[in-house]
Amino acid sequence: MKRSSKERIARDERDSYRRSEMEFGVAADAYRSDPSRKATRNGAVMVTVVLALAAFLAVLALWYAVAGGLSLVGIAVALIVGLGVLSSVHVCLEWERAVIMRLGRFNRLAGPGIFFSIPLIEFSTLRVDQRTTATPFGAEEALTSDLVPLDVDAVLFWMIWDPEKACMEVEDCRFAVALTAQTALRDAIGRASVSNVVMRRHQLDQELQEAVEAKVTDWGIAVLSVEIRDIIIPKELQGVMSLEAQAECRKNARITLMEAERDVSAILQEVAETYSHDEIALSLRKIHLVYEDMQDNEGTVVVPSAYSEGFTLDPNKDAPKANGNPAT
Repeated sequence: MKRSSKERIARDERDSYRRSEMEFGVAADAYRSDPSRKATRNGAVMVTVVLALAAFLAVLALWYAVAGGLSLVGIAVALIVGLGVLSSVHVCLEWERAVIMRLGRFNRLAGPGIFFSIPLIEFSTLRVDQRTTATPFGAEEALTSDLVPLDVDAVLFWMIWDPEKACMEVEDCRFAVALTAQTALRDAIGRASVSNVVMRRHQLDQELQEAVEAKVTDWGIAVLSVEIRDIIIPKELQGVMSLEAQAECRKNARITLMEAERDVSAILQEVAETYSHDEIALSLRKIHLVYEDMQDNEGTVVVPSAYSEGFTLDPNKDAPKANGNPAT
């Protein structure tokens, strides 16, 4: 009994983890590039650290030159100056903007490059990355309008165009964008049937983009595009949908065949009317048919005597006349 309970708990945990992977894009980490190939802030941090260390050593050297030696007071003063430089000198990369607060109120946006702040009065609340961000998201077992559960995997491309709003209007803009995209995806799937979801992926992309953009625009975020990566249909329905597609293809093929037969019969009717008034043309056509058959098969054609009569003259009509009397 205890073992089955443990197995059930473990299974629930695996299902919960799989659902979190689908919904919040944890599984997409496997597709990310090597972290060593990404841009880092190590250089910007080193600049601030080196300047703070240089200020610390400069104060120590100045204290030593003035006082003639080092003391705890001199080291404390140098340490305070170094910490002040460390907290007042900042470096933003080209794609970064820093939101600066002064005594708790928004003051300005800083960056890119080096900028300064007043220690204990001004502080950088948030560093905003203004590059295009790819956020994978999905919905597991989302019900369509005809109550079919679907697993849908998608990716959202977005960027922050107003760092002030991204900091002031929402607590965590990245998490909020992911939740908004997931909610919009579930709503869009719930309003459409399974066939519409599968066959109209482009329209679903547009609908998701408009829904997400309407929500996050007030947060200073622009949605570039939404793309559906994969749609997984339950295995129980895959066979049924395959049979339905095959039946539809057969219907279309039969309709096409009947339309072709209708066109052929109309042409044959026109040809028959032409040959009915011209027996010579009909005889020539018979000769052409025999010649084409012999040319294609490269063999001998056995022609029935009744069929060959079409190539001869009617003795009652076309026999030569002798002395003005018909031949007997």
